Amino acid sequence: MEKEYDPVTHPKHYTSGSIETIDYIESVCGQLKNGFEGFLIGNVIKYASRQDKKNGIQDVKKLIWYANKFVQYKEKTDGGSD
Repeated sequence: MEKEYDPVTHPKHYTSGSIETIDYIESVCGQLKNGFEGFLIGNVIKYASRQDKKNGIQDVKKLIWYANKFVQYKEKTDGGSD
């Protein structure tokens, strides 16, 4: 069932296809044990999903920033091991 548009609860730049970005982030990040890692990965997903609908290259730069921050955090906390 398609959700009714609402700029606060269902903004168009976070809605694509059959799932809202927030629902996908919850699914992915809900499995992570570390809240900060979830925050970083959630922002990568957020900016990737909206870049063609909102801020374009600025959102791509933000997703790269959060991805790099995630790598730095992982290297600092667990040596970056897989």
